[in-house]
Amino acid sequence: MAEIRKPNAGAMRWLWKERCCSNVEVDQSGVWRFRELLHILRDEANIVSLREGNTPLYHLKKISQSTGIEQLFAKHQGMNPTGSFKDAGMTTALSVARELGFEWVACASTGNTSAAMAAYAARAGMRSLVLIPEGKIAWGKLSQAMDYGAVTLQLRTDFDGCVRILSDVVKCAPVYLLNSVNPYRLEGQKTPALEIAEAFDWEVPDHLIVPGGNLANSSALGKAFLEMQHLGLTTKTPKISVIQAEGASPLYRSLQDNAGETLHPVEAQTRATAIRIGNPASWKKAVRVIQQTGGWCEQVGEAEIALAKAELGAEGIGCEPASAVTLAGLKKLVKHERVLPHERVVLLLTGHTLKDSDYTIAYHRGELLRPDEMQGLAPEIEATRKNAAELDASADLVLRELERATIR
Repeated sequence: MAEIRKPNAGAMRWLWKERCCSNVEVDQSGVWRFRELLHILRDEANIVSLREGNTPLYHLKKISQSTGIEQLFAKHQGMNPTGSFKDAGMTTALSVARELGFEWVACASTGNTSAAMAAYAARAGMRSLVLIPEGKIAWGKLSQAMDYGAVTLQLRTDFDGCVRILSDVVKCAPVYLLNSVNPYRLEGQKTPALEIAEAFDWEVPDHLIVPGGNLANSSALGKAFLEMQHLGLTTKTPKISVIQAEGASPLYRSLQDNAGETLHPVEAQTRATAIRIGNPASWKKAVRVIQQTGGWCEQVGEAEIALAKAELGAEGIGCEPASAVTLAGLKKLVKHERVLPHERVVLLLTGHTLKDSDYTIAYHRGELLRPDEMQGLAPEIEATRKNAAELDASADLVLRELERATIR
């Protein structure tokens, strides 16, 4: 970051764009094609890549109309190789582990981290250990870790308990820790910010809205935008806002109670399993990013999350529940006039819709939410789930349903 090391911004932008057409494997990664801003390996031969990154940025046309935000986009990190944003950080951190000579890597996980770590470890010919809270994980994610050969242990505790146990394990065994406290994870996870800036011809959006779980993602993206501005690649930084589920919102409570000076862990409860974290490791970094960029932190209820997920699905852009908090949070920010109609907004979607298919099925069958959770949203929720029915085997009945659907 020293002044003397500032690059030629125009040359860097051209180089990164040119690499998109390269046949070299490292250039085909949406993380490693920005490697001039990483500087974490001595030898590029140690790079472990599954061609992660280069994920799509979608214009949300229907939701733009309903929210009044015409320039509303979704950066879908669920389109990564293992289906989540974790791949961007895992390629960098696991490459470092490989260069350092480790045979074993490990993480505590609510699902996505374990899937990413296991895949990249398998790709590198390394072994992986996963600790997960028993019964508190989406099975689609757990199946990935198993498929990629990870030693998978379910502990009778929550995510934060798994983190504590793993911290003791890595002190006693030659195992490299790959949870989000690993600084090389953050270096990889900052690259979606570069992709967003590049997609807008280096005119960054006014707002970036991010789900809040362990809070490393908001930290990494904020770091990237601040670095880009410092290096002259961009002229400003977006306001970065973090959205949490009401049952797992220690950051929101901290900012409300004491302006983020201290954080009191909570017993996390939410069906959005990817952000069911009551004691986030990177909360101080997240507070700093929110305050530096002028963003906010909001919390949203279970019904708001479920409805937002269905609305994103109606755009043809599915996501896991934790991703949908960004849209639910945007609605609150619009209501409080913190996001204005003329501004450009990007929602970060962190996971693929198939990460938690049971959630989606339960929602559309009317089995996900209790009546007391609806928060006055019952009519809107009902309107999004009129597309499923069980019928006798009759063409007449099918035609009748087709007619009803056409009228709707």
